Amino acid sequence: MSGKFDVAIVGGGVVGCAIARELSSYQLKVAVLERAADVARGTSGKNSGVVHTGINVPADSVKGKYNVAGAQFFEQYCADLDVPFDRCGKVIVALGESELPDLEALKAKGEAIGVQQLEIIDRDTLKKMEPNIEGAGALNVPTAAIACPYTLNIALAESAAAGGVEFMLNTQVLDINGEQGSFELETPNGTVSASLIVNSAGLFADKVARMVGVTRWRIWPCRGEYLILDRSKGDMINSMVYPVPPKGGAGLGIHITPTTDGNIILGPSADYTNDGDDVRTTAKVRRQLLSEATEFLPGISPRDVITAYSGMRPKLVPSSVGGFGDFVVEEVPEAPGVMQLVGIESPGLTAAPAIAEEVSRWTRERLPAKKNLNFKKTWSSVRRTREEELGVIDELVAEDPGYGEIMCRCEMITRREIVDSINNELNATSLNAIKYRSRATMGRCQGGFCGPRIVDLLIKHGGAPESLTLNGGGSWMFMGSTEDLRAERKAQRARAK
Repeated sequence: MSGKFDVAIVGGGVVGCAIARELSSYQLKVAVLERAADVARGTSGKNSGVVHTGINVPADSVKGKYNVAGAQFFEQYCADLDVPFDRCGKVIVALGESELPDLEALKAKGEAIGVQQLEIIDRDTLKKMEPNIEGAGALNVPTAAIACPYTLNIALAESAAAGGVEFMLNTQVLDINGEQGSFELETPNGTVSASLIVNSAGLFADKVARMVGVTRWRIWPCRGEYLILDRSKGDMINSMVYPVPPKGGAGLGIHITPTTDGNIILGPSADYTNDGDDVRTTAKVRRQLLSEATEFLPGISPRDVITAYSGMRPKLVPSSVGGFGDFVVEEVPEAPGVMQLVGIESPGLTAAPAIAEEVSRWTRERLPAKKNLNFKKTWSSVRRTREEELGVIDELVAEDPGYGEIMCRCEMITRREIVDSINNELNATSLNAIKYRSRATMGRCQGGFCGPRIVDLLIKHGGAPESLTLNGGGSWMFMGSTEDLRAERKAQRARAK
């Protein structure tokens, strides 16, 4: 722990890291305290990656304010950080004639918040746009987009770290004492001192709020499971396909979304749970997702699924109530000096840049600071070789033969990309840290081919086998060497005699 900080940000999700990057543009001493072994390991890394237009949120809401503001410059934001972005558009599909009036209501709601180019299309036009989709009509939202959520989160963090922000991984905040100007954050690794605190703890933001005496909120974790389809099925849709939102539901319904890497994801489900860490996937929901998705996209089958994942949404409204729960972005009277960011679920990804600007203004009103000349406005952590032209790849291979050695065959990831992922700005060394920076192990074989090769590289770069983990914490990958095991068995046999 390096002395006293101007600002301590609790939480390394996309909003916390966007704030860290924004504050790194000023001469401020900033720390990010993240309970996991890497950033983007919670809600921010496990969502649909949708850059929302704001069509599904009330115009006068906090969500609507930051959603619309963030969406306006999200494409440039991704360009600055070398993050994949695709304005693929979205169609909100009415399965039957009875849902067509709902499209008119959605269109009016979107226009009220300022969404442009909205158009209701009939069955034939939908079929021309999306030949594999079934529906009675749809609302076409051409300005909607997708981005890679975990790549953005990581890029924000690494850019901030390069600009001087200190990231403390595996550092859970256990308690907070003191007051504005002299806060003390207790962690298993020691005490962190800070003048201001930003509570961006996602699923645990209510608990952090209570540490500073604010008891007005409760987070209701809501698990959303997803299925990922093989990239060979990626051309089945051209844009995002959403259903008409269920009335009073916990989300927008199960949708079919392309990714910037060529896959299609199905989901999410919406299941409330008492455990914010309960990110299991289930056979029951797998069947549910496939069943509901095939109503729109009949051409998919269970064989197309390569894996499943789930993410948690920090809802401020319980399942018994349902409906809309707004973002909290404010400093409340009970805790001066603490910016409370509570209930930041979807569209938190889209809103992150705008929330970061707001928190930066709030910080500088209390701690005036000059511009940081070392601010990293543009950033690129791992070069995606497979996206380059052949001539460029030839030049890269001449520069470093590692660019010519494929280590992950499913995703065409090179040895140099893995090495760059290992040498990341945050010193995150788990196998998942490498996975989410390079995409290695994300393909059809899920690491069957490249996993052992990545382990060999980690060992060559100084990682002892017994220290390697899948995702930090106690997720050890190895218990010891086979030589040690043989020696132990030999000793056991000797003792038995």
